Amino acid sequence: MSHPAVRSLHVHPVKSLRALARDEAEVQPWGLAGDRRWAVVDGDGKVVTQRRHARMALATAEQGPDGGIVLSAPGRAPLAVGVPAPRSTVTVDIFDAAVEAVPAGAAADAWFSDYLKDRVRLVHLDAPEHRRPIEPGYARPGETVSLADGYPLLVTTTASLDALNSLLARGDHADEGPLPMDRFRPNLVVEGTDPWAEDGWTRIAVGEVTFRVAKPCGRCVVTTTDQATAARGKEPLRTLARHRKFDGRLVFGQNLVPDTTGTIRVGDPVTVLG
Repeated sequence: MSHPAVRSLHVHPVKSLRALARDEAEVQPWGLAGDRRWAVVDGDGKVVTQRRHARMALATAEQGPDGGIVLSAPGRAPLAVGVPAPRSTVTVDIFDAAVEAVPAGAAADAWFSDYLKDRVRLVHLDAPEHRRPIEPGYARPGETVSLADGYPLLVTTTASLDALNSLLARGDHADEGPLPMDRFRPNLVVEGTDPWAEDGWTRIAVGEVTFRVAKPCGRCVVTTTDQATAARGKEPLRTLARHRKFDGRLVFGQNLVPDTTGTIRVGDPVTVLG
């Protein structure tokens, strides 16, 4: 086994849109810089994801230097969206947590509504340092998260994906595999570990930045969505249900909370601290 190291880094500027690969990324207390600072919400303020609209996987938000984004999607003209001034906020329901966010404006709302054929809005998280606390049982006082599902970062390992694909190949839907890592939408992918080694981690260092391992990541229907075509299948949920079900959840990957900040890079060593 080689020494663990960062295989790839990924940010998702708009929650549930296509992931963007990065050679390096700044770790902020609430996640990677630019990761999930924007989200789509419905008329009731509930966050809209690939769980509801698989074709969100085909849309891209490229980041600008000022924090704005440029939206693009099949059949749609690109749209530049600047960071909205925080004159007023709306309440967003993100998995039963109420978070204040800033509306992006009518042009962005119309762009997404037309693309998804659903009446939705785009919102921006203007102040991640205080808008949304992490679940208390897994956080220290004052720790916050962006518009990610619940934690600042998600880590997966290539060895565990290989192991999962081996299990999938012996199952009822072997024709759906092997699956790529993008099904799991991680921020940080680590190579050079044993399969499922991350299950035993409690603290890690990536380069000089340290993280606590909060809890395993429970998986949902988004993992069955081909991120290149938006087609849905049965896997990996069928295989996870047989082999990776813990406390009623289908688990792949681990949620991280930064203890320190700094820049992490592809190729950085990953050290298990506990």
